[in-house]
Amino acid sequence: MIVSLEEMKQYLRVDFDEDDVLLEHLIFASENLCMDIARIDDIEKFAEEKNARIAVMYAVAYQYEHREDADHHALVLSLRALLFGIRQEGF
Repeated sequence: MIVSLEEMKQYLRVDFDEDDVLLEHLIFASENLCMDIARIDDIEKFAEEKNARIAVMYAVAYQYEHREDADHHALVLSLRALLFGIRQEGF
């Protein structure tokens, strides 16, 4: 993972452990989503890219805060904007 659970909890200002498993799943899913949007299939290469960490953290935060009413289309559009500079032509 390019974002640790502790980093994510600090970013979200979560100081309890009850949502740790949920957050770990969201981190994993968000990394995959961001890598798909950036069209980068190597986690190490993706981790070195500008805006990669903040895009993952944004995706996790959005999904965590909007668990009941997430607009995934809007999330993808925001992530595309964040990752536009590193987006590859294709896989």
